[in-house]
Amino acid sequence: MEGILIPLGKTPIPLGQTILTYLGFTGIIIARYFAIVWPIHHMLWKRDPAKVKARRLSKREPTAATIRNEIKLSTMSAFIYALPAAIVIEVWKAGGTALYAGPILGVSDWGYAIFSALLYLFVQDTWFYWTHRVMHHKKLFAATHAGHHRSVQPTPWASFSFDPIEALSSAWLLPVMALFVPLHVGVALALLMIMTINAVFNHAGWEVYPDKWVKGWFGKIIITASHHNLHHTKFAGNYGLYFRFWDYLCGTDKGQV
Repeated sequence: MEGILIPLGKTPIPLGQTILTYLGFTGIIIARYFAIVWPIHHMLWKRDPAKVKARRLSKREPTAATIRNEIKLSTMSAFIYALPAAIVIEVWKAGGTALYAGPILGVSDWGYAIFSALLYLFVQDTWFYWTHRVMHHKKLFAATHAGHHRSVQPTPWASFSFDPIEALSSAWLLPVMALFVPLHVGVALALLMIMTINAVFNHAGWEVYPDKWVKGWFGKIIITASHHNLHHTKFAGNYGLYFRFWDYLCGTDKGQV
């Protein structure tokens, strides 16, 4: 089967292998979603509230209809996110990306690994803030972001419940960066875990971090459920993903619960 061309070179990527990788990634993303979200949802919402070591934010119990919508959109998003990831993996295997492997040795190696992780997070946060804010424009909201906001009181299942256009707007960003900005494969895996846990915790309907963290320096810099839950209930402000930087700078920070 003829290959599709690598964007940065002439070595063909086998189309059949790319399709298999895509299907495999889709399955992994969906399986990871359920494997992480289900136990967190169970621990927060299916136990005696007196036993939950977290602060409840949601004013009402999640409805079955809300959870079904969150699972449906999250599953659809998995098919969208898997495609650019699969292409980049195949390009990497052909030597056409900036991803690298091997041991991280010495201060300079570790220094760059940490710098690259922060850079990727900041770029993603910046892209998310501005696209998220644009999608809240009244002329774009219904087509791009309304599905996610059906969860006025979100649950952990809402962590990846994006409308298709919203998923398309963000799915390509980090894979394209990986073509040009060097990133260790181990750091890439760590970033995926951070992104997943951050999304699940911020939509949990409970504040899982200690109040002294949320009210201290950590919560003034890092977005937690106390900050993001207000975005869902007020439908405006608190547009950031990881950091409160852009909300502060642009006057859209509405504080936290």
